[in-house]
Amino acid sequence: MASPSFTRNLVRTLHTSTLDRFVLDALSVTPSVERPDLTQLIRQYLTHSGKVLGTQLAYESRPSSSRRVSFKNNRDIHLVAHVAREGDRNNITLSSGFAIDASDGQSIVVTCAHTLEEIRWSPLLVLPDVPHPSPLTSPPDLSHVRSSGSFVFSQRGPESVTYPVASILSSLHRSDLILLSPFPLGSPLRSLPISPYPAPMGTPIRAHFVSEKRPEEDGWQPWIGSTWSKWVRGTVLGYRDFSGREASPGTYDALSHMFFHPLPTPGSSGGPIVDENSGAVVGVMLGSRMDSFRRGNARVGCPC
Repeated sequence: MASPSFTRNLVRTLHTSTLDRFVLDALSVTPSVERPDLTQLIRQYLTHSGKVLGTQLAYESRPSSSRRVSFKNNRDIHLVAHVAREGDRNNITLSSGFAIDASDGQSIVVTCAHTLEEIRWSPLLVLPDVPHPSPLTSPPDLSHVRSSGSFVFSQRGPESVTYPVASILSSLHRSDLILLSPFPLGSPLRSLPISPYPAPMGTPIRAHFVSEKRPEEDGWQPWIGSTWSKWVRGTVLGYRDFSGREASPGTYDALSHMFFHPLPTPGSSGGPIVDENSGAVVGVMLGSRMDSFRRGNARVGCPC
């Protein structure tokens, strides 16, 4: 299964893009004491697999007008970045994410897991640190010292707000999902309503697509880190279980994967799939794969 996410393999910062510099700047200006490094977060990702949280989502199959997902803006969708850097070398993986309701006021962000899996095997994380002169006197945030972390970037008007990821609360490896907890900065992130019911085949949906460069089509809006985004119309094509067998809502079938159209752009993974009629989230975008029972590629999501 291909994963449409922004991935920067080991590159030199001399040739970084605007988006890469945006992420690297966040790593540089955030003191190491205010962000766990990726080795800690990956350890939590592994040990918290399948962990059940005490938070219970509100019943919002038909959310009120104030809670419906708005397709006129993109402020409630966030950019999630995992980054590792040493000297002029860096690895960056990017995806989308959104907040879900937490009764205790804590922000919980849902995103895909495969971008964390990708950077988990980065040489900057799995190889021994390169020794530097006087390591005891070198602050951990100097550019030549290895540093890493994860961030949630949120749009607030023309500006963006950076939230260092504090912890990985839970992970579902087979479903390609993780729940992140960003450090609180003021009020919690606005959550999106989650429907407890799977969307039937043929349901019109909207999916939040992301592009690093401005596409030629109309409707794209400036987003975080000089990227562009758009709520794209689509349709639910069907469901499969983990074995790839066709599955149907309203039965005992395991609805492990939701297939929908159209194919999204890189960086859209982790973003919400929203029922266009109800305004509630019905799935999370994951990857694209060839569906042998249909023609061409179909987008894969995880139903809520």
